Amino acid sequence: MIRHILTDGMDEFDLTRLDVYRSRGGYEALAKALRTMSPDDVVNEVKVSNLRGRGGAGAGTHFKWSTLPNDGRPRYLILNGDESEPGSFSGRMLVQKNPHLIIEGALLAAYACKMARIFLYLRGEFHEGAEVMARAVGAAREAGLVGDRILGSDFSVEFVVHRGAGAYICGEETAIMESLEGKRGHPRTKPPFPTAAGLYGMPTVIQNVETVANLAPIVANGGAWFAGIGPAKSPGTKICSISGRVRRPGNYEIEMGTPLRELLEEHAGGLEPGHALKFILPAGASSALVLPSQLDTPLDFDSMTAIRSMLGSAGMLVCDDRDCAVHVAYLGARFYHHESCGKCTPCREGTGWTEKVLHRMEHGEGRPGDTKRLSDLCAGIGGRKCLCLLGDFSVTYLESALRAFREEFVAHEAGGPCPVAHAALEVSAR
Repeated sequence: MIRHILTDGMDEFDLTRLDVYRSRGGYEALAKALRTMSPDDVVNEVKVSNLRGRGGAGAGTHFKWSTLPNDGRPRYLILNGDESEPGSFSGRMLVQKNPHLIIEGALLAAYACKMARIFLYLRGEFHEGAEVMARAVGAAREAGLVGDRILGSDFSVEFVVHRGAGAYICGEETAIMESLEGKRGHPRTKPPFPTAAGLYGMPTVIQNVETVANLAPIVANGGAWFAGIGPAKSPGTKICSISGRVRRPGNYEIEMGTPLRELLEEHAGGLEPGHALKFILPAGASSALVLPSQLDTPLDFDSMTAIRSMLGSAGMLVCDDRDCAVHVAYLGARFYHHESCGKCTPCREGTGWTEKVLHRMEHGEGRPGDTKRLSDLCAGIGGRKCLCLLGDFSVTYLESALRAFREEFVAHEAGGPCPVAHAALEVSAR
């Protein structure tokens, strides 16, 4: 079910303009919080809402906030706008089209958690988004919404827009802090966790931009209102980015719990004529594939986990009967090998070998036993053997493809043309 909360008015109005955003109720939630609510009141509304993070594992937002130590040190908020997962582009849309919703949500989070500074970390390639956010923050500062004594209150906080250098690994929560500190974007050892010792050694909360965009609607309407949308354990809406073999690719804001079939067939227009669904990667290249028999699965964190996949950032890549499982695996392996920071041996060496084996299979040079080699590589890389999850993500799709389409991998061991591509050409010739 489509439900416009974060995207409300986005296509009808220029919400990058402060006056337009405020004319539609923008910053009223912030004013309400500063005038009638204590920081603990805001925290409680978020707790009641059961808002879960929209960028990956779906961790509870209130739980993350509750782990901040109360030891007098300054606290920081990092907004993760890196969005480097192949297939995900919902965060970019929010940044470019509704920046003040992100800013207002970040201010509410900073007020609730008594934070001294907000850092928005944007993917380096988001040139337009960085310019839009810089203008929006500047306009908010001029209007007394950012900086000292916001809206005449005792609450003060600064907002910094920072562009990264274009590395997938910097979407990981500890690598993003290293990058902000001017270091190479490598993951840190945990513990300590960011809420205990994060940016510059201070307590730090890291939230996806879509997560904080939900905070203004929650404060304006109440946590119970938000909790009543969708499943109790995964309430609210989710912006799903869907692309690949569909007729209407794009971003769709759906109510959590909407069946995957509805998103695919009703909103994205179904597949291109004359072709059948083969599989979907529901959370970009790092997720296990979903088969046609699983299309009635509700789109929420727990339901997707139950079918051995994940919702994550909901960057959905749709593949049909023209797509070879080995080819998709090769594209993913090439990406992860390139993006591995090289700090961990299983990831550094394993992604390289995985790409090497899949390259020869994809290019007609497969060898007997390559499918078994890929299974062994998955076992050697996955299973939390690395500092961050890049290693696990690099083999998640491959493991699921080896289960569902093993015969395609075995066929590539013999060399020669891809049997799936050959079949697709035969169909098109008819």
